[in-house]
Amino acid sequence: MNRIVFFLLIAAVFFLMDLYVFQAVRNLSRSLSETTQRVITTAYWSLTGISLVTYIIMQLLPPDALGRSTRSLIWAAVLIPYFSKLFAVIFLFIDDLGRFFRWVVSLFYRPDVREAADDATRSTMPATDVIPRSEFLMKTALIASAVPLVGFSYGIISGAHDYRIRRIKLALKDLPSGFEGMKIAQLSDIHSGSFFNKTAVKGGVEMLLREKPDMVFFTGDLVNNTADEVQDYINIFDKVKAPMGVYSTLGNHDYGDYVEWGSLQAKQQNLNNLVAAHRQLGWNLLLDENRIIEQNGDKIALIGIQNWGAGARWPKYGDLAKAYKGTEDYPVKLLLSHDPSHWDAQVRPKFPDIDAMFAGHTHGMQFGVEIGDIKWSPSQYVYKQWAGLYKEGNQQLYVNRGYGYLGYPGRIGILPEITIFELTKA
Repeated sequence: MNRIVFFLLIAAVFFLMDLYVFQAVRNLSRSLSETTQRVITTAYWSLTGISLVTYIIMQLLPPDALGRSTRSLIWAAVLIPYFSKLFAVIFLFIDDLGRFFRWVVSLFYRPDVREAADDATRSTMPATDVIPRSEFLMKTALIASAVPLVGFSYGIISGAHDYRIRRIKLALKDLPSGFEGMKIAQLSDIHSGSFFNKTAVKGGVEMLLREKPDMVFFTGDLVNNTADEVQDYINIFDKVKAPMGVYSTLGNHDYGDYVEWGSLQAKQQNLNNLVAAHRQLGWNLLLDENRIIEQNGDKIALIGIQNWGAGARWPKYGDLAKAYKGTEDYPVKLLLSHDPSHWDAQVRPKFPDIDAMFAGHTHGMQFGVEIGDIKWSPSQYVYKQWAGLYKEGNQQLYVNRGYGYLGYPGRIGILPEITIFELTKA
């Protein structure tokens, strides 16, 4: 199907949704004054017109006509209201379906005289305060539409940069005494191409620095698609430093796999530029390699691999055997690996002496509930390990909820995270 025909068809569907929902708005506002009704109607269709025109313009503009974050915010402003109206459509359809079945029944059933008389008698009885079913469903439809609209809007305004420090005591069985109490900070999934508030991003970095970590880990996805996205944020993230160094690895978005490149050379150059960006930041990028960390005369091994994800969907660039080589004799081994599915698929079965793995990737789907011991997100139906600390025997995995965001430019319930680990002997 021609692209223009397709998006015009989508615009027509959006308009029909607007028209369908407006019937409920009009019916529920009939008791109001004529002036108020006119104001409601004008406001409703003005917003609808703006949304539809914006949608069409965005489809016609070249992909590079606006900045990435600007495009993301505009798309959110257009699509979130229609996503919300979908809930209203569902309830209104239930009401209309009920009306249809009652109409069908009326074609085959006529009340007899006695029933008609009873109905006449009932009509003289005092009215009750029970809301008729159709009115109830119309009100429910509008409320059901308003809740996600308000929630997703708040997630952009507040949740996107509501950074939270999460403190974890990481108990390791054979931790040398020289590393007791060592503080490690973890960042993951920065996705610099999505940011729209530099001041807030800088504030999150300052939060991390106030923790004074001995070492910092970054577990992948510095950008969404292309290396140039991070350039506007180099002078913010290059402030992330620690006495024992900042160590990083790559995530699935860092390879440019989700972009159509003119040639393999162009794609490789993009990856080279991203590697150079890590150097600009002063971070030690580990590409299937290891570093031996020394503290107070004791040593542990730090391993970092390229992205490796279980299943056919995710790329398997990493070579853990290569990265592991040379660390066999060290008492503690820490692994930086972007995708948490790597833990069950390869790390635990083949490398049982890797004590702890640090991952990200899931973002907790940027949506969920975390209240006390209650933790839920749609992410859990995709990933067995999706947020927080997991243990199997003597091995542990920590999944960071991510610093940035992708797609939807906000977070609801699953807030951006800066993790602070304190190493201790188990």
